Amino acid sequence: MGERMEPAVRTANLWKIYPQEPRPVEAVRGVDLVVENGEFVAMAGPSGSGKTTVLNLLGGLTAPTEGTVRIGGQEITALSDRQLARVRLNRIGFVFQSYNLLPMLTARENAEFTLVLQGVPRRERRERVGKLFREIGLAGMEDRFPLKLSGGQQQRVAVARAVLGEPDLVLADEPTANLDSTTAEALLDVMDQLNRTRGTTFVFSTHDPRVMERAGRLIRLVDGRIEGESIRGGA
Repeated sequence: MGERMEPAVRTANLWKIYPQEPRPVEAVRGVDLVVENGEFVAMAGPSGSGKTTVLNLLGGLTAPTEGTVRIGGQEITALSDRQLARVRLNRIGFVFQSYNLLPMLTARENAEFTLVLQGVPRRERRERVGKLFREIGLAGMEDRFPLKLSGGQQQRVAVARAVLGEPDLVLADEPTANLDSTTAEALLDVMDQLNRTRGTTFVFSTHDPRVMERAGRLIRLVDGRIEGESIRGGA
């Protein structure tokens, strides 16, 4: 019998409390979460529900007040800053609401940024970027700077940057928030395709019904706790 594969994400009794007057803010309260490899998961909830904070905890961008986070079986909560940086580089991809592209770099250079940090040779970087850009409708735009791309094209470049390093997990924080309906649907097609063909695990924070409909599993957060979840037909 083969060795059991660890889930992409596992948290236990995860808390995040921010000191504040007159009383501390309990942004995340005792979250237990498992995300299996290859899932397409959306965390939804009203503003202030804690979904972005949970995403930041999963990505090691903020440290929990209590509890643990495991990425592919590796506990990240006790790691040093240098060790955490290495985990983020090699195991986690990030897609942010505001794209976060570097304006002085071309679309190709932005997309291959993680590969440069990973030490991937230039020829292989170009091959991987070219192949993915063809898959996600960016062929011919490799040498354009971000200001010469539409919002949807910029977000596709951000998705390419997130997945080209072949991470175990991609965390996407409100990735469709700044996009019109048609562009948002096109971007979701891209991520759905990457999930299906490459097995990339996606976890979203969102309040967008279009993302919720696409998710294979929908987790609802209220006041920092998981209120419930449902299995969807979308992925």
